[in-house]
Amino acid sequence: MIRLASALILALTTSSCGYALVGKGVTTDASIRKIGVPMFRDRTGKAGLDQKVTQKVIEELLKRGRFDVVQQPTDVDAVVDGELTAYIVVPVGFTDEGGARTQPNRYAVTLSARIRYAKTGSTEALWENDAFAFREEYDVTEDPSAFFHQEEQALDRLSAQFARSLVAAMLEAF
Repeated sequence: MIRLASALILALTTSSCGYALVGKGVTTDASIRKIGVPMFRDRTGKAGLDQKVTQKVIEELLKRGRFDVVQQPTDVDAVVDGELTAYIVVPVGFTDEGGARTQPNRYAVTLSARIRYAKTGSTEALWENDAFAFREEYDVTEDPSAFFHQEEQALDRLSAQFARSLVAAMLEAF
């Protein structure tokens, strides 16, 4: 009976499939309580982009509820260091008048960045990506004066989604 019970326990413990749920919860070091997010450096030349993205990353970290988040990189447990490397807007859709494509009516915006998330004083990053990118598309109306307003709205959505995706990647080991 003891041999049978031992064999059954051995069979149950060694027959697991090896699969595990990825991204379940935060995998960040539990000692990290305060995160510094200094203003992202901007190499794109797009006015206000650095402020918008930095603010959205801070908001997304605060939504997680387990961190204090500040904008300075001092007196913190970890730092998110970011550099916006590209902001590209390209037309991806055109009006079709009599078989000829005339005016762009849909644009794609791609934002790329170099991100490093590390504990203060550590030379090794907890997470980093030299080509983190996110893309958003938006439609434009025939009114040329609405173009910049629609681009700003798309930039707001892009910044929020970029920050959500970035924080998930940093904290949930995706």
